[in-house]
Amino acid sequence: MTDTPNPFEAMLAQAQEMAKAMNPALESFSPKGFEALWPTLPKDIMEMMFGNALNKEGLDAKTRLLLTLAGLTMQGAQADSAVRQTVRHAVEAGAKKQEIVETIGLMAAFAGIPAMTRALEIAQEVMDNTEENET
Repeated sequence: MTDTPNPFEAMLAQAQEMAKAMNPALESFSPKGFEALWPTLPKDIMEMMFGNALNKEGLDAKTRLLLTLAGLTMQGAQADSAVRQTVRHAVEAGAKKQEIVETIGLMAAFAGIPAMTRALEIAQEVMDNTEENET
C-alpha cells in the first residue's frame, strides 16, 4: 500500500485548511444561522404571493407548499435549509403535522426510504421547534 492520499481527500483537506486560515469561524459554519434571518411569511402574504389570490381557481398556499415539500423530498431531501423553510411556511399556511408527514411519506414510493427518512427527520426538527415556540 502507498501513503499517497486520495487526490480528492487531499483537495478537501487543503480547502479546510484554507478556510481555517482565512476565517476560523468557517470551521463550524451552519446554514441554520442564515435561516433565522428569513422569518416565516404570514399566511396572508403567502396566500397573496403563492396562493390563489391572483388565480381564484388555483391552488392555495398550503397545497403549493406541500407540493414543494414533496418535490424537495423527491430530490433526496438534500437541501436541508429548503426543506426546513418549506415546512415552517407550510405550518404557517395552515398545514397540520399529519399532512406534512403524509406528504413526505407518500414520496417513499418514488424517492425511496432514505430520502423520506431524511425529510421526516428535518420536518420533525422544525415541527418540534414550532411547538416549543408556541408554548
